[in-house]
Amino acid sequence: MDSFQTDMLALLPRLRRMARVMAWEPADADDLTQLTLERALLRRDQWRPGTRLDSWMFRIMRNAWIDETRSRRRRSQVFGSSDLAELAADPAVPSLEARLAASAVERALDALPEDQRLAVALVLIEGLSYQEAADCLEVPMGTLTSRLARGRATLQTALTEQGALP
Repeated sequence: MDSFQTDMLALLPRLRRMARVMAWEPADADDLTQLTLERALLRRDQWRPGTRLDSWMFRIMRNAWIDETRSRRRRSQVFGSSDLAELAADPAVPSLEARLAASAVERALDALPEDQRLAVALVLIEGLSYQEAADCLEVPMGTLTSRLARGRATLQTALTEQGALP
């Protein structure tokens, strides 16, 4: 295995997490992750060494997600939302309080418009810089900043209303 493949595999947990933000359904998120990896391997020659592999792969994922949702709309199929009880019962979350907080955050993120949800996920969850996230989403920096500000405000309001924040 070469360094490109090794670096790509190291990104797998982050790619899965981002796919869950986009697709919500675990099976759809896994499919999106696999499609992203396949496309990255096929287009490996398009990646420029010295640039961030994670930003490049998130952009591939975003484009794959757009293609998939358009395709599903044409077939009149819609992604369902996650079973929140399943998320709250996730054994990876150690305590009941933490599970409830995670469930509240999942609901609040799910309620965001997709453009805000992706901005929040890339910057706050994945840790990309504003410029990297703007490049990934193919929007100007000001647009990303606006989406992020609206997303944060909406999240704070929703979490306060759910009692997850004081």
